[in-house]
Amino acid sequence: MLNLNLEELQQHPTPFYVYDLNLLRQTLQAARQEADKYDFHVHYALKANANTPVLDEMRQNGFGADCVSGNEIRAAIENGFASKEVVFAGVGKSDEEINYALEQDIFCFNCESSHELEVLNELAAKKGKVARIALRINPNVNANTHKYITTGLEENKFGINAWELEHVLAQLQTLSSIELIGIHFHIGSQITDLSVFKNLCTRVNEFQEWFLAHNIQLQHINVGGGLGVDYYHPEQQLIPDFEAYFGLFNQFLEIRPGQEVHFELGRALVAQSGTLISKVLYIKNGQNTNFAILDAGMTELIRPALYQSYHKIENLTSTAAEVRYDVVGPICESSDCFGKAVLLPETNRGDLIAIRTAGAYGEVMASGYNLRNRVKAVYLH
Repeated sequence: MLNLNLEELQQHPTPFYVYDLNLLRQTLQAARQEADKYDFHVHYALKANANTPVLDEMRQNGFGADCVSGNEIRAAIENGFASKEVVFAGVGKSDEEINYALEQDIFCFNCESSHELEVLNELAAKKGKVARIALRINPNVNANTHKYITTGLEENKFGINAWELEHVLAQLQTLSSIELIGIHFHIGSQITDLSVFKNLCTRVNEFQEWFLAHNIQLQHINVGGGLGVDYYHPEQQLIPDFEAYFGLFNQFLEIRPGQEVHFELGRALVAQSGTLISKVLYIKNGQNTNFAILDAGMTELIRPALYQSYHKIENLTSTAAEVRYDVVGPICESSDCFGKAVLLPETNRGDLIAIRTAGAYGEVMASGYNLRNRVKAVYLH
């Protein structure tokens, strides 16, 4: 169970995020235990949630950092992550970001295009450094998830396509300030069908054979992240099935002697530990539906508006008979809706509402649209 104490929650002005750090620790320990069985290396994807207390828990539990911006690298370094545990991905790394990462001597750049290799080589040469890289390869594997968070198809902007690899290898022969140490894959996010990862393993094995045929021994394989969580029944699976997830890769990935396997998990580690708490401002009775209008909106949690995603919504205050509501926010957009026809106990002004499974891609994506105040965070220890 989440550690949500109503009396304690009522002491804080809404809306706010509340994080159960005890559940977060349990989740990290479960992931660490299963990954350690196979000596897998796990980097936490800061894009999911970059709050300092969350990063502290990640570092203390031995996770590396997966970053997609210079500021994420800076946050990782400033929060005590060792530079040798930092990887830098992203399809559009700026010169400033690359230079900062080179100065920090990070573990690896996950490179996504031929042009990026040229730029990275030039910038590394100017600093007298050799940049360690992994080629991010687009494996053309369908993640069977929302189209906005699918990243492993040839139609997506991410990664180097298989038909480009011959050219890229020839190019690497001319780039003296780059060292190829691995290959990287990331096919998407919120993947709940584990057979998708089996398909990824098959493609990774094929690419491994291709590199071996070209006399290239890869030091590490980075299979990305993407493991999903249960948004519909959070209490039934607060901690994802890391045993099945890591076990699948151990079973189907053909790992060469001395080769390291790296993962980049985000949502699976933090999502269930975070909840958005809001207060009901008004109840509006319509002809076809009733509206529960909250003081939180898409500025605090954009996922429902952006992805039409589901979050379980609970009334923490009322125990009355249930009524259906469209649960909406105050923002001047019709898309500012958390859920339609949501069955809740009869709801009144001032009731506290919990929007569950919001620890990933929630607060970190908050905005100041409508000149809204930035949402605050509360941590339960």
